[in-house]
Amino acid sequence: MTADHAGPDGRTAPPAKAVATVWGLLVLNTLGSAGAKTVVAIPRSLIQMVTMGALVAAFALALAVNPRVRIRPGAFLFLLTLLLVPSVISSVYVAAGFGALFRCVRLTLFVGTLWLLSRWWDGGLAFVRHHVRLYFAVLVLVAAGLAVAPGTALPEYYGGRLVGALWPLTPPQIGQYAAVVTGLTVLLLLGRRTTGAGAAVVVVPALVLLAMTHTRTATLGLVIALVVAIGSLVLTSGAARRFFAWAVLCAAVAAVVFGSALRAWFLRGQSQENFANLTGRAKVWDALLDAPRTTGETVLGTGLGDKSFGGLPIDNSWLAVYDEQGLIGVVVVAALLVALGGVALLRPPSLSRACALFLICYCAISSYTEVGLGDASAYLLHLALAAGLLVAPPAAPPAPPELPHRPAPRWARTSEVT
Repeated sequence: MTADHAGPDGRTAPPAKAVATVWGLLVLNTLGSAGAKTVVAIPRSLIQMVTMGALVAAFALALAVNPRVRIRPGAFLFLLTLLLVPSVISSVYVAAGFGALFRCVRLTLFVGTLWLLSRWWDGGLAFVRHHVRLYFAVLVLVAAGLAVAPGTALPEYYGGRLVGALWPLTPPQIGQYAAVVTGLTVLLLLGRRTTGAGAAVVVVPALVLLAMTHTRTATLGLVIALVVAIGSLVLTSGAARRFFAWAVLCAAVAAVVFGSALRAWFLRGQSQENFANLTGRAKVWDALLDAPRTTGETVLGTGLGDKSFGGLPIDNSWLAVYDEQGLIGVVVVAALLVALGGVALLRPPSLSRACALFLICYCAISSYTEVGLGDASAYLLHLALAAGLLVAPPAAPPAPPELPHRPAPRWARTSEVT
């Protein structure tokens, strides 16, 4: 077991290897997907075994590192724990089946692991580095699949969009990981926590993969969240001001020179009607809202499920939470985002605050066309990272008061020898 060490600023340094391993297991747990075909077919049962086993191992390792269960309470973890109440009640009361109870256990272990890791949340950037490295490793796996089997990685059933050929990852998942890695790396570069060459090694391939996924939500989320995050640094960072100015100039030039190409990429060959209908999502949303519900289902939901309605994906976090955890779940998730955003606005400008604002804004934007805010997912992991960045660092212990100077006693004074 790795011991804790206090840093020069009074913070408790985390056991790097153990914490990075726990965080990596949480990342692995959120990689489960069944929407893409791989080079070698992976049974769904094996994917569930790997992801759930990773979560159990993460909880066990976190408990081993923190055997005395020392935690750092906060609004984020409190609200996330409160979200378990409608999840469990609806899964049991509505008799949603074994799958709902299994997902409740998964969410409970996920939240419990975050509680155990909260001991080392101190507003530092250690977890940001873990986050970037781990999701960049996932992107490297995607790139390897593209190199090994380009036909499988760019399938026709997804319109030629990039998917995971070695591990089943959908284009929105890959786009999300690429956007988060890019945004955090850019902020680390502006904060002089990485070199330009090191940032280019991460950002350039991540942007290429993001472009190949044709994921509009991830692209818009990256741009808007970066504007908000860099804007929070403009008054205190000359590098942020220069980057912002160059970014605006480059965006204006690109809009003029490559306007038609960007519009074609954004539409993805869809008609205006299909684009306005959000690729059919609006029809599912209308059907979900129009479906008859009992009072219990309206308040508590129908239990944790696979985020689908009528066999079609919901693709909206708020409607998915409403369907599965009811109005109580919607209120809790909204309070969670409001609490994180409010704390971020009250913190003084810093790199940690900018990274947290980026993650909060990105998750809020993505929630419109992606699910994950009400269950164990990469989005909750992003928000957990933001919560750790917003924790106020412990104050340095006060220096001991100086003792008044007293003259030496007469017997101790040395007399001059002539």
